[in-house]
Amino acid sequence: MTSAAPSDPSHRSPRADWTARDLAVLWHPCTQMRDHADLDGARVPLTPIARGEGAWLIDHDGKRYLDAVSSWWTNLFGHANPRIAAAIKDQLDKLEHVIFAGFSHEPGILLAEELLRVAPKPRPAPQGGKDRHLARVFYGDNGSSAIEIALKMSFHYWRNLGRQGKTRFIALSGGYHGETLGALTVTDVPLYRATYAPLLGEPIFVASPDCYEREAGEDWQAHSLRKLADMRAALERHAHEVSAVIVEPLVQCAGGMRMYHPAYITDLRKLCDEFEVHLIADEIAVGFGRTGTLFACEQANITPDFLCLSKGITAGFLPFSAVLTTARVYDAFYAEYTAGKAFLHSHSYTGNALACRAALETLAIFRDEPVIECNRALAQHLRERLAPLATHPHVAEVRQTGMIAAVELVRDKTTRAPFPASERRGLRAYRHALTQGVLLRPLGDVIYFMPPYVITLDEIDFMVDVAVKGIDAATTA
Repeated sequence: MTSAAPSDPSHRSPRADWTARDLAVLWHPCTQMRDHADLDGARVPLTPIARGEGAWLIDHDGKRYLDAVSSWWTNLFGHANPRIAAAIKDQLDKLEHVIFAGFSHEPGILLAEELLRVAPKPRPAPQGGKDRHLARVFYGDNGSSAIEIALKMSFHYWRNLGRQGKTRFIALSGGYHGETLGALTVTDVPLYRATYAPLLGEPIFVASPDCYEREAGEDWQAHSLRKLADMRAALERHAHEVSAVIVEPLVQCAGGMRMYHPAYITDLRKLCDEFEVHLIADEIAVGFGRTGTLFACEQANITPDFLCLSKGITAGFLPFSAVLTTARVYDAFYAEYTAGKAFLHSHSYTGNALACRAALETLAIFRDEPVIECNRALAQHLRERLAPLATHPHVAEVRQTGMIAAVELVRDKTTRAPFPASERRGLRAYRHALTQGVLLRPLGDVIYFMPPYVITLDEIDFMVDVAVKGIDAATTA
């Protein structure tokens, strides 16, 4: 009997079969699909996943991968978490979705109440106590839509107050806020801006307090506070035309996991008040325990005018987002219909009942279990395991904020000169880690760790050991 040719689909492994079928019909995000083209030797191997368990993903051939990046920073309590899954299943039998204009539902109401209960509180409370407290919740579909909501709401607020000239936004260099056009307008990632510049607005970019750029011997707090001078200068010049300043508190994630001190946010809040502009806190990636507190703004003891949440809000189960804002903002839209002041924003799946229920259960886990305390112990172990990399000849910096850690790879440690981007050194580390059963998706040549909170100490050891070998392999000439 003649054996079948290797290309015969009936003789492919399950993973190879699903890979071939995928590549025949799908277009993946943030991907040059040509990298996936060679099924046997692809520069970026495609990995169809069959199921997940805790911190692990399992492909169709049964190979396991430790999800060191929480599947794009969304997963908090493990894949297929039984508690959240059970809540969604229960909700499925009651209500999957209903139009959220003129209608409402229990999960949406309960979630808003709980979000406002746990949201960052002003310390000390302002005189009267009303204006700074977050008091209203507006739902969206994903992180980018949350940013769009906050930008539009801030602009529309000033318009309703008769200050039509306040139409621009200030953002930080190196910041990332999403890829819809409004969110991309305040994003400073050169690749995106160069490509889509004709479609974007004109923000004002201010130098980031990124502590990777600090002077020799300068600590994080001193550097971060020194960079406030740039923000003050921008506000002195542009406040009359600015609606809001938008920042990612403590960690600029997609910009390379660049980090800075909470004191910057503390004093930025004061500057925004002084110059009468809103403060938008994009906690889409850093919220829900990632930085060592439930929200990063807590470490700065401030409350923003708009708090944007997504990703971990449903612990990775369903797409969802929320924007929290103050009574002062809400009141600027509250008027007779004929005044034309209503907020003009809607999505078909706004306030989806299933997603609200998943988010409620996620917050219930934070309420019922010592998540933050356990995270701090995990973060300390991760810090200790990564510390030896500081002396690696091709590592410029090892940095960490809570459950987010990053290793910056460079060609020359002394000058911090980077590797040529065309060499794709980070990709080499990524490919090595996949062969060893760890999902690390670097940001250029920044190898980072943002694992689910259910990761164990032994799994952290495994993750770091694989990463260290991957870094060695990636930086070898």
